[in-house]
Amino acid sequence: MSETTTRVLIVDDEWMVRSMLSTIMASAPDIEVVGEASDGNTAVSMAAALEPDVVLMDIRMPRSDGLTATERLTHSPRPPRVVVLTTFDLDEYVQTALRHGAVGFLLKDATADDMIAAVRSAACGDAMLSPKVTRRLIRRFTEEDGPSAGRQRRRSEARSRLEALTDKEREVLIALSGGLSNTGIAEALHMSEATAKTHISRILSKLSLSNRVQAAILAHHAGLVD
Repeated sequence: MSETTTRVLIVDDEWMVRSMLSTIMASAPDIEVVGEASDGNTAVSMAAALEPDVVLMDIRMPRSDGLTATERLTHSPRPPRVVVLTTFDLDEYVQTALRHGAVGFLLKDATADDMIAAVRSAACGDAMLSPKVTRRLIRRFTEEDGPSAGRQRRRSEARSRLEALTDKEREVLIALSGGLSNTGIAEALHMSEATAKTHISRILSKLSLSNRVQAAILAHHAGLVD
């Protein structure tokens, strides 16, 4: 395997789904399936032993679920990037998984090319969500904001947190909140893709966030984006 090989752990309680995903991933020369797990507890144990770069995590499993496993993996010493697997594009489990640190989600009926692209995207820290899906997710999260007094308090808190960012980082955050990929952000702001990735890493670090969706939601709460 080359140094750029992405190590993937597949987690799903249905063996046919695991087999299908494994076959698809094995077809890509730069992806290696290092293991398969049928429940969340096993996934956490295997991830600690195998140190995958990306975990494809089913969130609806009858034994130990993928939500708890996602949160545990996100806070592990060497956290992999978790992409949740679902048959529905915006169910409440996806929202919870994103809150717990998943970098995005993948529909089980996606094409093989899209699945491979999603893993590659997650591995390099690029966007996992289209602009349309990002807007819908933000809308779902902000529908839960509650009374106007609560929204005002949240806006004040969000703006206070964003004071830690430089002007350029705020520009990158706004572009990111529109669902742009690293490449799209670089083109929009006339910078290299490497520079865009560096800015995004600094934004997430400064704001103590796990993923781009959380950053987009914070920007929305602060009133930076609609």
